[in-house]
Amino acid sequence: MKRLAFFLSLIMVITAVTCTGALAQGYQQHLPIEPTFETMEEVHANGPALFSPIYNKEFVTDPAMETYPAGTTYVYRANTYTGLTAGYRMNTNILVYTDEEIADKDAALAYLKGLGITAMIDEAGGSAVLVTPANKAAGFGAADQYAYYQLQSAMCNLGGGVWGGHGYIDNYYYGGVTNRYLIGVNGGASFLCNYVAPQLDYIGRVAGMMLVNADMEHILNVAVPVPVYLVNASDMVFDKFQEVNGAYACEATEGKTVFYNQQFPVRKVAVAAEGKNLAEYVNDAYYSLLIKAMRTPVVKSGLFTSAGEYSGYAFNQAPYTLTARSAILNGKTPDGIVVTEHQEERFSEFQAENGEYLNTWYEFLPEEVLNGTAKEHSIPLILSNHGGGDDPVQATDELGLITLAGKERIAIVAARYATDVPGGGIFGASPFDVNGKALPALVRYMLETYPALDPARVYATGYSMGGAATVEAVECAPELFAAAVPMAAGTPWGLHVPTEEEIAAFDKLDVAMMFTTSQFDLDGAYNQAAGILGQGYQDAINLFAQFNGLGAIEYDFDTYPTVGFKTDKIVSKLLNDEYENVTWYKNNEAGAPVLAVSFTELLPHGLHPDYGMEIAWNYMKQFSRNTETGELIYTPSAK
Repeated sequence: MKRLAFFLSLIMVITAVTCTGALAQGYQQHLPIEPTFETMEEVHANGPALFSPIYNKEFVTDPAMETYPAGTTYVYRANTYTGLTAGYRMNTNILVYTDEEIADKDAALAYLKGLGITAMIDEAGGSAVLVTPANKAAGFGAADQYAYYQLQSAMCNLGGGVWGGHGYIDNYYYGGVTNRYLIGVNGGASFLCNYVAPQLDYIGRVAGMMLVNADMEHILNVAVPVPVYLVNASDMVFDKFQEVNGAYACEATEGKTVFYNQQFPVRKVAVAAEGKNLAEYVNDAYYSLLIKAMRTPVVKSGLFTSAGEYSGYAFNQAPYTLTARSAILNGKTPDGIVVTEHQEERFSEFQAENGEYLNTWYEFLPEEVLNGTAKEHSIPLILSNHGGGDDPVQATDELGLITLAGKERIAIVAARYATDVPGGGIFGASPFDVNGKALPALVRYMLETYPALDPARVYATGYSMGGAATVEAVECAPELFAAAVPMAAGTPWGLHVPTEEEIAAFDKLDVAMMFTTSQFDLDGAYNQAAGILGQGYQDAINLFAQFNGLGAIEYDFDTYPTVGFKTDKIVSKLLNDEYENVTWYKNNEAGAPVLAVSFTELLPHGLHPDYGMEIAWNYMKQFSRNTETGELIYTPSAK
C-alpha cells in the first residue's frame, strides 16, 4: 500500500546530514578531541586542520570574522557536541567581557580558571570566550559592538559554509545557539548594558546574564526579557531589567534577593548581597540562574536582525524564545532526571535495507525509578522522536520534554534512527525505515525493564520526521499508546499507511491523536498559500477520525477555516506570551476529545519548548488505557 503524499521541501530540511570522516564508525554525541585554549587567531589557524579529518571537508574562517579585532579574544572549548547532527545546538557558550588587565594568553587562561568557568565548560560541553576591548586604553565602545555582532554571527551560524565544499570553522569549533550566556565585569558589564542589552538581535539570543559593577545610560532600555544576576549594579540597571522582565514578586535570602515574574518565573533579576569574591558570584550565578534558562531559535529566519550583512546565515533571526531549562550535568539534571546513553545490539533483528538498525537510545528517568523508591506503575512514559538532522537529546530538550520530566516526574525514551553509513543521509535507507517494529520494541523493553513505568500511560510525540515516526509507531502498535502528538509530521517518503492487519487493530482500540502545525510549516502539514491544512495532514487526520470512531471527514474550508471540519471545542491561547495558538477538539460519543489539531501563528518548521510542555503533555495526560480490556480512558482533570 502506498504511503500518504506528504513530502518535505528540500530547502526546509535542517541539514542534509551525512556521516563521514572520523565519526563514521558509529554515532558519537561528543567530539573525540581534547580540550583546547587558544587566542582567536590560533583558533582560525589550528581549527581547520583539527576538524577536517573529523568531518572530511575543508574548513576556513567564517567571513564574519575576517576583520575581527586581533589580540582581544581567547577561546576555551571542551567536550563539544558533534556537528554531524544538530547536537552542537546543545553546546554551552559562556562569553566573558572584561576590561581587567589580561597580559597574555597564560593570564587569560588563569583568569577563566580562577572564575571556575573552564570547569563549567568541562562539565557541560561547549566553549568559554573571553573578550577584552579592541582599544584597551579607551575601553569598550562602538567598535566592540560591531565585533560582538561579528562574533555572534559566526557562533550562531551552525552548519555554515558551502555544502559539499568547505565549512566555516567558527560555528563548528566553539559555536552554539540554545545555551548562550554573557558575563560582564566592570567596563565589560557596562558595555553589555549599553551596547548589547538594548539591541533585540543581540540580547534576544542570550539566555542569561551576569553583570558585575554595571552602569547604564538613562536613555536606553533592555530590548526583551532576559534573566540577569546583578552584583553591585546601579539603580538604573536594576530598574531597566526589572521592568523588561516584569519581575515584581520577590524572594529574599541571606545571600541574595530574587525578583521574578509570577506568570513566567524564568524572567528573573537576582541581586546578590555583598561578601563574596568574584569566583563565588560566578558560581552562584551560573548554577542558580543561568543554566535554568535557554533560548530556542523559532521565529522565521531573517526577522529582526541587526543588519543584512550576514542575512543568509543560519539561525539569523530574533528573538529566540526564552524558556525554562533543566540542564544535564554529569548525566543528571538538578531536579533528578538521570540521562543514560545506550548503545546495544538489542534490536538488531529489525534491520533496514542497508543493514542498519536501532542501536542507540537515551533514557531520561526520574531517580526514584532507578533507586527503587517509585511505586510500581506510577511513572508515565513518553516516546520522544527526533526530526531529520536532529540529535535525540537535543530534540527532546528543545521540545521542553526534559524540563517537563523533572516537573511532572515522567520517564522519556528517545531513539536515534538516523543513518551512520558514510555518505548516507535522511533521504536514504536508515533505521527510520523499521521504526514500526523497532520503536514499539523499545517501548516494550522500557516497560519490562523498569517496573515503576506505567503501561497504562504510555505516550508518543515527535517533530517533523519524528512526527512521522510517531504516526508509524502508533499505527503499528496502537495497544501500547494511550495518546500521541505528531508535530509537523513528515518525511521525504510520506507518512506510514497501515496495512489491512494494522487497520483491523483499530476495530477494538482507540488512540487519542493531536496533530500540530504552524503558519510557516511544510506544505504537507500546512498549505501556506491557501491557509489550510496540507494534503498530508488532511489524509492522516481523516484516517485517525475513522480509527477513533468519528467517521470519515469531508473537508469544508470555507465553512471551517484552517481546520476544515466541524469540531466540538476551540481554544485560543498565547504560547510563552509570544505566539497565538489555536486548538480544535473533536469528541467521540463518550465526550472524549480523541482527535485534535493545534495551529500556531508566525512559527516556521522548527522546535518550540511549549510544544512539549504545554501542547503535547496537557493533551496526552488526560488519557490512559485499561491494559486488560484495551479501553481508552479519558480523565479531563488528570494532573
